[in-house]
Amino acid sequence: MSGWTSGRVDRVRFGILGAANIARKNWKAIYNSGNATVVGVASRDRERCQRFIDECQQEAPMDKVPRAFSSYEELLACPEVDAVYLPIPTGVRKEWALRAAALGKHIVCEKPCTPTVADLEEILAACRRNNVQFMDGVMFMHSRRLSRMKEVLDDGTSVGALKRITSAFSFGSTPEFFAENIRTDSLLEPLGCLGDLGWYCIRFTLWAMNWRLPLHVTGRAHAQANRPGNPAAVPADFSGEMYFGDGVSAGFYCSFLAENQQWAILSGSRGYLQLPDFVLPFQADELGFSVQQTAFKPQGCDFRMEAREASYLVPESSQGRPDAQESNLFRNFSEQVRSGNVNPLWPEIALKTQKITCACFESARQDGRAVPVTT
Repeated sequence: MSGWTSGRVDRVRFGILGAANIARKNWKAIYNSGNATVVGVASRDRERCQRFIDECQQEAPMDKVPRAFSSYEELLACPEVDAVYLPIPTGVRKEWALRAAALGKHIVCEKPCTPTVADLEEILAACRRNNVQFMDGVMFMHSRRLSRMKEVLDDGTSVGALKRITSAFSFGSTPEFFAENIRTDSLLEPLGCLGDLGWYCIRFTLWAMNWRLPLHVTGRAHAQANRPGNPAAVPADFSGEMYFGDGVSAGFYCSFLAENQQWAILSGSRGYLQLPDFVLPFQADELGFSVQQTAFKPQGCDFRMEAREASYLVPESSQGRPDAQESNLFRNFSEQVRSGNVNPLWPEIALKTQKITCACFESARQDGRAVPVTT
């Protein structure tokens, strides 16, 4: 299936470019989707590629054992591959996304999509020319919890008029991480923690703002990772601000230095919505969030703050099952491919996220100067 075909196909056949760790999770997500399968994995190290396939097959066995390809070119040329998942490093992703699009392969792309806005615009133009569906790999976008939160935000009384969005995503890293992991290599991942972690905070903010771009942003790199032999340092501890006008603002923090956290708070004129695990849900069979409408009641010398909390639970597995958000991602993507229609929303929101990310990065390079975000 090159580009679009008439009628529906049974299952979308995926090829995976690279044997990164995140690809293991998404292999299982494809397995759990019910409408997709993995037919091949490519790596320049064929032995590593075969070991990756063997280990994934033990946990989530595809009906037909996927083939190990010794090059990305060979996988892309395979007529049995309908779509590709690209977990390869950001710094080298553009070339292979363009090649995939030219061959009519639909694309699920890890984030950040590219180092620059211009690179992503070139990829998306190639996808449009070749009728290829593009989607980035932000899993929480496919959680049913998101639609329930939207209902609460839109009811007009729980949170009220949105005023402020704050979020944080970080994990504490070891010296080995800074010395060896590609996320501290400016040639492979030039956006560092901003691209790896901040992308999620920015996407969550865009979702809450109904995809409205901020007027301008600021960014600060509080710490950087600078590996020997690299041409530049990458952000290792970063904060950003987004200004939307009409009194609405957003702030985020991302870091390779602070311990695990992944929370978000939406503050409004009537209350605030909070969730402690907006990226990777805590291990459970239900995903939750809460709305707080605290009341301040002074009585003489006593200043009383009363908690008024409404808790919400959505039946959905946190990970690894057919109803988990990563399985929903590949199911939704494959259903789009099977429909024969391109959904323009997915490339649009990827590009908006890229624009804000790069503007924050540029601001940090200019000592926190406000940088406008162009439409």
